[in-house]
Amino acid sequence: MVKNIRRIENKTSRTAEMTCVTRAASYFEKNKFYKSDDYIAPRLVPGIASQMMQINFIRRIFTKKISPKGIYEYAIARTKYFDSIFSKSLRNEFEQILIFGAGFDSRGIRFFSDDSVIKVFELDAPITQNAKIRQLKKRNIKIPPNIVFVPVDFNIEFSKDKLIDYGFTINKKTVFILEGLLMYLTEQAVDLTFQMIDEFSATNSEIVFDFVYSSVLKEEGKYFGEKEIYKYVSKVGEGWTFGLEKKQIEQFLNKYHFIIQEIIDTDKLEKEYFTDSDGTLVAKLNGTHCIVNAIKK
Repeated sequence: MVKNIRRIENKTSRTAEMTCVTRAASYFEKNKFYKSDDYIAPRLVPGIASQMMQINFIRRIFTKKISPKGIYEYAIARTKYFDSIFSKSLRNEFEQILIFGAGFDSRGIRFFSDDSVIKVFELDAPITQNAKIRQLKKRNIKIPPNIVFVPVDFNIEFSKDKLIDYGFTINKKTVFILEGLLMYLTEQAVDLTFQMIDEFSATNSEIVFDFVYSSVLKEEGKYFGEKEIYKYVSKVGEGWTFGLEKKQIEQFLNKYHFIIQEIIDTDKLEKEYFTDSDGTLVAKLNGTHCIVNAIKK
């Protein structure tokens, strides 16, 4: 765990960078199943990387040879699902959106309109967050006035007081987004984060997050692509430290007064995003992750 914290404190998150490169590659895809709408991602990665992702055979090398098995497809499906939640929240009278571990996320920019009044709070480690802000400015990408950047390290700093200092309002109808985050936190950090969400959220607030199965942390080898992705995150110094099983989700959420609206495992993601009209599976997703959408009681 010390190794994880040290990297976050001194370097930009490698996994956040990889997610951004993945989204950039996906934006240049011609295949409709692989194509995504994140037009900001190619401008956030280094210019040479963006140029390389536009070349089909280089993109194939990255997605098939370098990227862990099935994780490119999972990242694409996850991005599309979380995009749908973000977009829906703008239409359904939510008052705030809070993105934990935002990394190089661009939803606050991509979905912004001049009449947007909803505040978007982005929480992340200072090094990664500052790198993102510098790149946005360097590329002359306008940062909407309703985006609020909140620097915080979830494993060593409780973000409750900081949120209030940065203008977050308690008991407003809020969407809480935790994408690609929980698996990197300690169990204590996860508990404190969800306690804060419970305390700060109004009735009918929503939360959406993904997690890895606890069996993956035990290296039981149950899922497609498990060995490759577990080896990768450990190698880059951001190894996974927290996991759940499906049977634990309801009890886990009940502690924080949320009830399940939807559980989306990789089978459902494959059916929704990578199955053609004939019912043929176009691509298999890395099976180590699962997504949950829940609502505050």
